Amino acid sequence: MKRYCRTMSLKSDNVLIHEYIHRHSEGEAWFEILTGIQEVGILEMERYLLGNLLLIIVELPVDFDWDSAMVRLAIQPRQQEWEDYMAIFQDCAEGNTADEKWKMQNVSSTCTINNDFV
Repeated sequence: MKRYCRTMSLKSDNVLIHEYIHRHSEGEAWFEILTGIQEVGILEMERYLLGNLLLIIVELPVDFDWDSAMVRLAIQPRQQEWEDYMAIFQDCAEGNTADEKWKMQNVSSTCTINNDFV
């Protein structure tokens, strides 16, 4: 398994940030979007928020090809409609795809945890 970290800025407006979080909560995110994410091979996504900066950690199979998956994701049912629906909260250009909104973060080092350390 491998992980990618991606970031995106939301608009600096607490009301909009709260609504963005609500629209991603259980029962609010559209079924087609959740299905599309799984269809392209994404195993898990975790979202974190610091101020107006979003960080997602995406868990993927070892052989996952990000670029081809994002091309497939962009044509999934209702995907662009969802991107446009979310764009009012995001600091991005109108009509951007998910891949254009989320910026890849490079990890410069790794840390090995010694199991003997308690």
